[in-house]
Amino acid sequence: MGQKVSMKDISKACGVSVATISKALNDRGDISEETKQKIRKLAQEMGYFPNSAAKALKTSTSNNIGVLFVDDARSGLTHDYFAAVLDSFKRSAEHSGYDITFINTGGNQRSYIEHVLYRGFDGVMIACVDFYDPKVIELVRSNIPIVTIDHVFDSRISIISNNVEGIQQLLTYCYEQGHRKIAYIHGAQSSVTQSRLSSFYKTAETLGIEIPPEYVKESDYRNTALTFECTKELLELPNPPTCILFPDDFSAIGGIGAIRQRGLSIPKDISVAGYDGIPLATRMQPPMTTFHQDSETIGRMAAERLISLINSPKTTVIGQVMVSGQLFTGATVRKINESEEEF
Repeated sequence: MGQKVSMKDISKACGVSVATISKALNDRGDISEETKQKIRKLAQEMGYFPNSAAKALKTSTSNNIGVLFVDDARSGLTHDYFAAVLDSFKRSAEHSGYDITFINTGGNQRSYIEHVLYRGFDGVMIACVDFYDPKVIELVRSNIPIVTIDHVFDSRISIISNNVEGIQQLLTYCYEQGHRKIAYIHGAQSSVTQSRLSSFYKTAETLGIEIPPEYVKESDYRNTALTFECTKELLELPNPPTCILFPDDFSAIGGIGAIRQRGLSIPKDISVAGYDGIPLATRMQPPMTTFHQDSETIGRMAAERLISLINSPKTTVIGQVMVSGQLFTGATVRKINESEEEF
Protein backbone atom coordinates (compact mmCIF):
# COMPACT_ATOMS: atom_id res chain seq x y z
CA MET A 1 0.00 0.00 0.00
CA GLY A 2 2.92 2.30 1.00
CA GLN A 3 3.01 5.71 -0.63
CA LYS A 4 -0.45 5.43 -2.22
CA VAL A 5 -2.29 5.47 1.11
CA SER A 6 -4.31 8.66 1.57
CA MET A 7 -6.55 10.10 4.27
CA LYS A 8 -9.47 9.08 2.06
CA ASP A 9 -8.31 5.44 2.23
CA ILE A 10 -8.08 5.64 6.00
CA SER A 11 -11.51 7.30 6.11
CA LYS A 12 -13.07 4.35 4.28
CA ALA A 13 -11.30 1.83 6.51
CA CYS A 14 -12.36 3.61 9.71
CA GLY A 15 -15.87 4.50 8.59
CA VAL A 16 -15.45 8.17 9.53
CA SER A 17 -15.08 11.36 7.50
CA VAL A 18 -11.84 12.60 5.99
CA ALA A 19 -12.16 15.66 8.24
CA THR A 20 -12.12 13.43 11.32
CA ILE A 21 -9.06 11.59 10.00
CA SER A 22 -7.29 14.92 9.49
CA LYS A 23 -8.16 16.06 13.01
CA ALA A 24 -6.82 12.85 14.52
CA LEU A 25 -3.56 12.90 12.57
CA ASN A 26 -2.99 16.58 13.35
CA ASP A 27 -3.79 16.11 17.06
CA ARG A 28 -6.78 18.47 17.11
CA GLY A 29 -8.64 18.83 20.39
CA ASP A 30 -12.22 18.56 19.13
CA ILE A 31 -12.31 14.73 18.91
CA SER A 32 -11.80 12.19 21.66
CA GLU A 33 -8.39 10.80 22.54
CA GLU A 34 -9.73 7.27 22.05
CA THR A 35 -10.78 8.08 18.47
CA LYS A 36 -7.42 9.70 17.77
CA GLN A 37 -5.54 6.63 18.96
CA LYS A 38 -7.66 4.24 16.89
CA ILE A 39 -7.22 6.31 13.74
CA ARG A 40 -3.48 6.77 14.26
CA LYS A 41 -3.00 3.06 14.88
CA LEU A 42 -4.88 2.10 11.71
CA ALA A 43 -3.07 4.80 9.70
CA GLN A 44 0.25 3.42 10.82
CA GLU A 45 -0.77 -0.16 10.00
CA MET A 46 -1.89 0.94 6.53
CA GLY A 47 1.47 2.62 5.90
CA TYR A 48 0.27 6.21 5.96
CA PHE A 49 3.22 6.96 8.22
CA PRO A 50 5.90 7.52 7.32
CA ASN A 51 5.60 7.19 3.55
CA SER A 52 2.96 9.45 2.07
CA ALA A 53 2.75 11.78 5.07
CA ALA A 54 6.50 12.23 5.16
CA LYS A 55 6.52 13.28 1.54
CA ALA A 56 3.47 15.53 1.73
CA LEU A 57 4.07 19.23 1.20
CA LYS A 58 3.56 21.39 4.28
CA THR A 59 0.66 23.80 3.92
CA SER A 60 1.21 25.74 7.15
CA THR A 61 4.01 26.67 9.53
CA SER A 62 4.29 26.18 13.27
CA ASN A 63 7.36 28.35 13.98
CA ASN A 64 8.63 25.36 15.93
CA ILE A 65 11.83 23.42 15.24
CA GLY A 66 12.39 19.88 16.46
CA VAL A 67 15.71 18.85 17.98
CA LEU A 68 16.71 15.20 17.79
CA PHE A 69 19.32 14.60 20.47
CA VAL A 70 19.82 11.02 21.66
CA ASP A 71 22.79 10.56 23.96
CA ASP A 72 23.51 6.87 24.56
CA ALA A 73 26.06 7.80 27.23
CA ARG A 74 23.17 9.35 29.23
CA SER A 75 25.19 12.48 29.88
CA GLY A 76 22.31 14.47 28.40
CA LEU A 77 22.63 18.23 28.50
CA THR A 78 25.55 17.91 30.91
CA HIS A 79 27.54 17.01 27.78
CA ASP A 80 29.51 20.26 27.74
CA TYR A 81 30.19 20.45 24.00
CA PHE A 82 26.70 19.58 22.78
CA ALA A 83 25.05 21.61 25.54
CA ALA A 84 26.95 24.66 24.27
CA VAL A 85 25.99 23.87 20.65
CA LEU A 86 22.31 23.48 21.60
CA ASP A 87 22.33 26.67 23.65
CA SER A 88 23.72 28.62 20.70
CA PHE A 89 21.20 26.96 18.36
CA LYS A 90 18.31 27.80 20.71
CA ARG A 91 19.32 31.45 21.07
CA SER A 92 19.69 31.89 17.31
CA ALA A 93 16.38 30.16 16.56
CA GLU A 94 14.49 32.18 19.17
CA HIS A 95 16.03 35.39 17.83
CA SER A 96 14.41 34.51 14.48
CA GLY A 97 11.01 33.84 16.10
CA TYR A 98 11.21 30.05 16.39
CA ASP A 99 10.69 27.82 19.41
CA ILE A 100 12.59 24.55 19.77
CA THR A 101 11.20 21.27 21.09
CA PHE A 102 13.04 18.03 21.73
CA ILE A 103 11.72 15.10 19.73
CA ASN A 104 10.17 12.48 21.98
CA THR A 105 9.17 9.11 20.55
CA GLY A 106 6.87 8.26 23.45
CA GLY A 107 8.77 5.25 24.74
CA ASN A 108 9.76 4.16 21.22
CA GLN A 109 6.11 3.64 20.26
CA ARG A 110 6.45 6.20 17.48
CA SER A 111 9.20 6.67 14.95
CA TYR A 112 11.01 10.00 14.84
CA ILE A 113 9.24 11.00 11.67
CA GLU A 114 5.84 10.27 13.16
CA HIS A 115 6.57 12.54 16.09
CA VAL A 116 7.81 15.30 13.77
CA LEU A 117 4.68 15.07 11.66
CA TYR A 118 2.30 14.91 14.62
CA ARG A 119 3.90 18.01 16.12
CA GLY A 120 4.04 19.82 12.78
CA PHE A 121 7.65 20.95 13.13
CA ASP A 122 8.85 23.25 10.36
CA GLY A 123 12.29 21.63 10.42
CA VAL A 124 14.60 19.44 12.47
CA MET A 125 18.15 19.73 13.80
CA ILE A 126 19.88 16.37 14.43
CA ALA A 127 22.87 16.07 16.77
CA CYS A 128 24.52 13.44 18.98
CA VAL A 129 22.58 10.44 17.68
CA ASP A 130 23.34 7.11 16.06
CA PHE A 131 23.18 8.41 12.50
CA TYR A 132 22.97 4.84 11.21
CA ASP A 133 19.78 4.14 13.16
CA PRO A 134 17.05 3.22 10.58
CA LYS A 135 14.66 5.65 12.31
CA VAL A 136 17.15 8.48 11.83
CA ILE A 137 17.78 7.55 8.19
CA GLU A 138 14.01 7.39 7.62
CA LEU A 139 13.68 10.95 8.91
CA VAL A 140 16.63 12.20 6.86
CA ARG A 141 15.12 10.74 3.67
CA SER A 142 11.85 12.62 4.13
CA ASN A 143 11.02 16.02 2.65
CA ILE A 144 11.25 17.76 6.02
CA PRO A 145 13.90 20.52 6.21
CA ILE A 146 16.83 19.10 8.19
CA VAL A 147 20.29 20.13 9.30
CA THR A 148 22.75 17.70 10.89
CA ILE A 149 25.70 18.41 13.16
CA ASP A 150 28.97 16.46 12.83
CA HIS A 151 27.64 13.98 10.28
CA VAL A 152 27.24 14.22 6.50
CA PHE A 153 24.26 12.96 4.50
CA ASP A 154 23.90 13.50 0.76
CA SER A 155 21.42 16.26 -0.08
CA ARG A 156 21.34 17.56 3.50
CA ILE A 157 22.94 20.59 5.14
CA SER A 158 25.66 19.53 7.58
CA ILE A 159 27.50 21.72 10.06
CA ILE A 160 30.86 20.06 10.73
CA SER A 161 33.54 20.86 13.27
CA ASN A 162 36.90 20.52 11.55
CA ASN A 163 38.05 17.35 13.30
CA VAL A 164 40.84 16.71 10.80
CA GLU A 165 42.31 20.13 11.55
CA GLY A 166 41.87 19.66 15.30
CA ILE A 167 43.85 16.43 15.60
CA GLN A 168 46.43 17.69 13.13
CA GLN A 169 47.10 20.78 15.25
CA LEU A 170 47.18 18.83 18.52
CA LEU A 171 49.59 16.18 17.26
CA THR A 172 51.80 18.73 15.53
CA TYR A 173 52.01 20.78 18.72
CA CYS A 174 53.05 17.70 20.72
CA TYR A 175 55.67 16.91 18.07
CA GLU A 176 57.01 20.48 18.20
CA GLN A 177 57.33 20.10 21.97
CA GLY A 178 59.72 17.22 21.33
CA HIS A 179 57.40 14.24 21.78
CA ARG A 180 57.83 11.23 19.51
CA LYS A 181 56.13 8.53 21.61
CA ILE A 182 52.54 9.70 21.38
CA ALA A 183 49.54 7.50 22.19
CA TYR A 184 45.94 8.14 21.23
CA ILE A 185 42.87 6.92 23.11
CA HIS A 186 40.14 7.65 20.58
CA GLY A 187 36.36 7.60 20.94
CA ALA A 188 33.91 4.89 19.89
CA GLN A 189 33.29 4.37 16.18
CA SER A 190 31.50 7.27 14.47
CA SER A 191 32.13 9.61 11.55
CA VAL A 192 33.75 12.08 13.98
CA THR A 193 36.04 9.38 15.37
CA GLN A 194 36.96 8.20 11.88
CA SER A 195 37.92 11.72 10.81
CA ARG A 196 40.06 12.22 13.90
CA LEU A 197 41.73 8.80 13.70
CA SER A 198 42.53 9.19 10.00
CA SER A 199 43.96 12.63 10.70
CA PHE A 200 46.05 11.21 13.56
CA TYR A 201 47.66 8.57 11.34
CA LYS A 202 48.07 10.93 8.39
CA THR A 203 49.69 13.65 10.50
CA ALA A 204 51.96 11.13 12.21
CA GLU A 205 53.07 9.87 8.80
CA THR A 206 53.76 13.41 7.60
CA LEU A 207 55.79 14.20 10.72
CA GLY A 208 57.66 10.88 10.56
CA ILE A 209 56.28 9.62 13.89
CA GLU A 210 56.00 5.86 14.28
CA ILE A 211 52.77 4.81 16.03
CA PRO A 212 52.98 1.29 17.53
CA PRO A 213 49.60 -0.53 17.47
CA GLU A 214 49.58 -0.73 21.27
CA TYR A 215 49.67 3.09 21.44
CA VAL A 216 46.16 3.35 19.95
CA LYS A 217 43.20 2.38 22.14
CA GLU A 218 39.43 2.84 21.99
CA SER A 219 37.20 4.24 24.70
CA ASP A 220 33.77 5.87 24.76
CA TYR A 221 33.46 9.63 24.72
CA ARG A 222 33.02 11.03 28.25
CA ASN A 223 33.80 7.64 29.79
CA THR A 224 36.27 8.36 32.60
CA ALA A 225 36.30 4.74 33.87
CA LEU A 226 37.34 3.34 30.49
CA THR A 227 39.99 6.00 29.84
CA PHE A 228 41.35 5.23 33.34
CA GLU A 229 41.83 1.58 32.32
CA CYS A 230 43.24 2.44 28.87
CA THR A 231 45.72 4.85 30.44
CA LYS A 232 46.84 2.22 32.97
CA GLU A 233 47.53 -0.18 30.09
CA LEU A 234 49.58 2.45 28.27
CA LEU A 235 51.61 3.25 31.38
CA GLU A 236 52.35 -0.44 31.94
CA LEU A 237 53.84 -0.93 28.47
CA PRO A 238 57.58 -1.83 28.36
CA ASN A 239 58.07 1.29 26.24
CA PRO A 240 55.32 3.70 27.42
CA PRO A 241 54.39 6.93 25.63
CA THR A 242 55.56 10.33 26.81
CA CYS A 243 52.29 11.95 25.71
CA ILE A 244 48.68 10.70 25.60
CA LEU A 245 45.84 12.24 23.59
CA PHE A 246 42.35 11.59 25.02
CA PRO A 247 38.95 11.36 23.24
CA ASP A 248 37.65 14.51 24.95
CA ASP A 249 38.39 16.77 27.89
CA PHE A 250 35.90 15.12 30.23
CA SER A 251 37.15 11.56 29.67
CA ALA A 252 40.71 12.84 30.15
CA ILE A 253 39.89 13.18 33.86
CA GLY A 254 39.89 9.38 34.09
CA GLY A 255 43.29 9.17 32.40
CA ILE A 256 44.72 11.84 34.69
CA GLY A 257 43.48 9.80 37.65
CA ALA A 258 45.38 6.74 36.42
CA ILE A 259 48.55 8.79 35.93
CA ARG A 260 48.37 10.25 39.43
CA GLN A 261 47.58 6.86 40.96
CA ARG A 262 50.88 5.65 39.52
CA GLY A 263 52.64 8.52 41.27
CA LEU A 264 53.43 10.41 38.10
CA SER A 265 53.18 14.16 37.67
CA ILE A 266 51.65 16.06 34.72
CA PRO A 267 53.43 17.35 32.67
CA LYS A 268 56.78 16.65 34.38
CA ASP A 269 56.58 12.86 34.00
CA ILE A 270 54.02 12.51 31.23
CA SER A 271 52.10 14.91 28.99
CA VAL A 272 48.39 14.79 28.14
CA ALA A 273 45.97 16.57 25.81
CA GLY A 274 42.19 16.54 25.54
CA TYR A 275 39.69 17.68 22.93
CA ASP A 276 36.69 20.10 22.92
CA GLY A 277 38.03 23.03 24.93
CA ILE A 278 35.33 22.90 27.61
CA PRO A 279 35.64 25.43 30.49
CA LEU A 280 36.48 22.66 32.97
CA ALA A 281 39.61 21.74 31.02
CA THR A 282 40.95 25.25 30.62
CA ARG A 283 40.46 26.01 34.34
CA MET A 284 42.18 22.90 35.65
CA GLN A 285 45.59 23.10 37.29
CA PRO A 286 47.59 22.87 35.18
CA PRO A 287 45.24 24.02 32.37
CA MET A 288 44.76 21.18 29.89
CA THR A 289 46.20 21.33 26.40
CA THR A 290 43.16 20.85 24.13
CA PHE A 291 41.53 21.79 20.85
CA HIS A 292 38.64 24.19 21.34
CA GLN A 293 35.64 23.43 19.11
CA ASP A 294 33.69 26.56 18.19
CA SER A 295 30.34 25.44 19.61
CA GLU A 296 28.92 28.97 19.43
CA THR A 297 29.43 29.20 15.65
CA ILE A 298 28.32 25.60 15.05
CA GLY A 299 25.00 26.14 16.85
CA ARG A 300 24.37 29.53 15.25
CA MET A 301 25.17 28.31 11.73
CA ALA A 302 22.91 25.28 12.20
CA ALA A 303 19.98 27.51 13.17
CA GLU A 304 20.60 30.05 10.42
CA ARG A 305 20.93 27.45 7.65
CA LEU A 306 17.90 25.46 8.81
CA ILE A 307 15.68 28.55 9.04
CA SER A 308 16.89 29.63 5.60
CA LEU A 309 15.97 26.18 4.25
CA ILE A 310 12.51 26.42 5.85
CA ASN A 311 11.80 29.89 4.44
CA SER A 312 13.69 29.73 1.14
CA PRO A 313 14.05 26.09 0.10
CA LYS A 314 14.76 26.89 -3.56
CA THR A 315 17.63 29.29 -2.91
CA THR A 316 19.32 27.76 0.15
CA VAL A 317 22.55 25.98 -0.77
CA ILE A 318 22.68 22.35 0.38
CA GLY A 319 26.09 21.13 1.50
CA GLN A 320 28.68 21.05 4.25
CA VAL A 321 29.64 24.00 6.39
CA MET A 322 33.06 23.40 7.98
CA VAL A 323 33.71 25.27 11.22
CA SER A 324 37.30 25.71 12.39
CA GLY A 325 38.39 25.60 16.02
CA GLN A 326 41.48 26.78 17.87
CA LEU A 327 44.34 25.09 19.66
CA PHE A 328 44.56 25.90 23.37
CA THR A 329 48.14 25.12 24.35
CA GLY A 330 47.46 25.02 28.09
CA ALA A 331 50.22 23.59 30.23
CA THR A 332 49.90 19.78 30.16
CA VAL A 333 52.31 19.11 27.28
CA ARG A 334 55.90 19.65 28.40
CA LYS A 335 58.71 20.58 26.06
CA ILE A 336 61.28 17.79 26.10
CA ASN A 337 64.50 16.81 24.38
CA GLU A 338 64.84 13.54 22.47
CA SER A 339 67.21 12.23 25.14
CA GLU A 340 64.44 12.60 27.72
CA GLU A 341 61.98 10.22 26.07
CA GLU A 342 61.98 7.82 28.98
CA PHE A 343 60.29 7.99 32.36
